[in-house]
Amino acid sequence: MSRLDSFIRRLEAQRRMLDWAAAAIAGRDGLVLELGLGNGRTYDHLRERLPGRAIHVFERDVSPNPDSMPPADRLVEGDMAQTLPAFVARHGRCAALIHVDVTTGVPERDRILFAWLPQHVVALAAPAALVVSGWAIEHPGLEALALPEGVPEGRYFAYRRRG
Repeated sequence: MSRLDSFIRRLEAQRRMLDWAAAAIAGRDGLVLELGLGNGRTYDHLRERLPGRAIHVFERDVSPNPDSMPPADRLVEGDMAQTLPAFVARHGRCAALIHVDVTTGVPERDRILFAWLPQHVVALAAPAALVVSGWAIEHPGLEALALPEGVPEGRYFAYRRRG
């Protein structure tokens, strides 16, 4: 498969996952957290699917498309290894949905580079919160979920926060 075809499949899976997750948390209290802004595509999609929801975005190097810039009071800028623990200290287990959209594009590298991330995701997730990610997150506080129809195994991952 060409890299272009792979990219298209990833984006299709990502859209299905975000649509599924947004529908699943409808009517639930809690924040939505977008870990990684990039150019803002997934943030913009969540904003459209979840109008009126507080979506907090974490990004080290902020440079999205100007149409996809979160409001200043919902943008947490800096290294997530530092900003996530500070957010946990202020807000605790506050999230109904966490979208983990930080990746190098190489799963083996991500597992090493972001080994610190799962503990912070679990600390932010309210009981029964959804966590969706482009790479596998392993933590005893997360239970793997079946993927929505049309999302190939291994392309995206879904979890529910235990307890």
